[in-house]
Amino acid sequence: MKTPITPVILCGGSGTRLWPLSRARFPKQFLVLSGTTSLFQQAVERVNALVADDIQVGETLVVTNEEHRFLVLDQLRELKGITATLLLEPMGRNTAPALTLAALQATAHGADPILVVTPADQTVKNSEAFTAALQQAVRAATTGNIVILGITPDRPETGFGYIKQSGAAGAHGEYTVAQFAEKPNLETAEQYLASGGTTWNSGMFVLKASTWLKALKHFRPDIAAGTEEAWSKSSVDAHTNSSFVRPDKTAFASVPSESIDYAVMEKCPGSQYPINMVALDAGWSDLGAWDAVWHVGEQDARGNVVQGDTLVADTTNTLIHSTSRLVSAVGVNNLVIIETADAVLVADRAQSQNVKKIVAALEILQREELTLHRKVHRPWGWYDSIDESERFKVKHIRVKPGATLSLQMHHHRAEHWIVVKGTAEVTCGDKVILITENQSTYIPLGQKHRLANPGTIPLEIIEVQSGSYLGEDDIVRFEDTYGRTNATCNGPNAVVK
Repeated sequence: MKTPITPVILCGGSGTRLWPLSRARFPKQFLVLSGTTSLFQQAVERVNALVADDIQVGETLVVTNEEHRFLVLDQLRELKGITATLLLEPMGRNTAPALTLAALQATAHGADPILVVTPADQTVKNSEAFTAALQQAVRAATTGNIVILGITPDRPETGFGYIKQSGAAGAHGEYTVAQFAEKPNLETAEQYLASGGTTWNSGMFVLKASTWLKALKHFRPDIAAGTEEAWSKSSVDAHTNSSFVRPDKTAFASVPSESIDYAVMEKCPGSQYPINMVALDAGWSDLGAWDAVWHVGEQDARGNVVQGDTLVADTTNTLIHSTSRLVSAVGVNNLVIIETADAVLVADRAQSQNVKKIVAALEILQREELTLHRKVHRPWGWYDSIDESERFKVKHIRVKPGATLSLQMHHHRAEHWIVVKGTAEVTCGDKVILITENQSTYIPLGQKHRLANPGTIPLEIIEVQSGSYLGEDDIVRFEDTYGRTNATCNGPNAVVK
């Protein structure tokens, strides 16, 4: 009989240390930093590859938030054969409540699968070694024990927590966890590396759903009770190959915010809930800062990792990432240079953790660059704000085939739309018209309007806004295919199309 497993992807992080590429509304898990797919997609594919003669992989559970639901949905649709349920947290409460939502969902109909829990923002170089280690962990977890993946260290790292193991390996290569250790100073990290018997804490866990729920009720009954109440009052919204499950907002708001480690895992050694560790040596990285991206990148003969349109001369051990223009570097060493359409970061590679200081300053200044890229992804497609001044703004808009923007109006601006590719169905007041390439239309200030793509190819238009106020929060939304409301459109960084 095959052991049923349920992949659980924790997809709620913001990835602020990878600014300016990672932003609050398009965080690092949705970025392509290695290979041709995003970190989130790689996580989904890795865990779904665990199928074996004795292991059966079930539906994927993704714990994310309302703001990122359509990003998740779009990226899942690019993966063939993946069905998923999205558990949408109304607000962030850290990973312990997130895993609890997944465990409750997994056991909703009397099943008790083994949960294979992974963050959405990690990367591995050796997929075969990853699969083998996770399969070992699944087999070890069939006993009811909790199993954590420990990363075989290759350097005295001060940015990770450590796991101290004891005894000999069990039947499935699992060791008993003797103790969890907090992030050490450099001297202690060097001692850990020299002495052996310690691994990095990967944040990946393998355990029965019932085991997690019992352990949580034992160690943190407040989190267990609050999350169960929120989940019991959930609403469900079905989509093709997926569904949205929304826990009750009021109940979830009262749930304490706590990590899986602090709530349960660090309390398990020596308790009635045994915890094991399976070592993972697969070129793993959590990509916690730009220096980590350099470490896992493909380095040239001088130690440089470059992506995009770049030119370098007399440069060594430097990471350069260009997204929209030529970036050149001459005579520099150990730098991080990240270019996007609206921001550039230059940092000493050894100081890349301190990008969080720039992010904190952006938050204080309420700068839009904290949350949004110039190119903003929406459930119907995307828009790119290519130029603006005091009384005008120009956007390049792409609408997916069959997609529709909300029926809306603006108090302070009029809009001109010019079709450059495809066919647009335009609602303006009581009229509905079709316009094609090289044709245009005008949306007066205060007029109800809607843009749709009735065709089979992407629709692209140039939108020219003019008026006294061009903020993204100038909208009244009347109807929306994607369930968005005016409440989601308030504030200086709102996205309203």
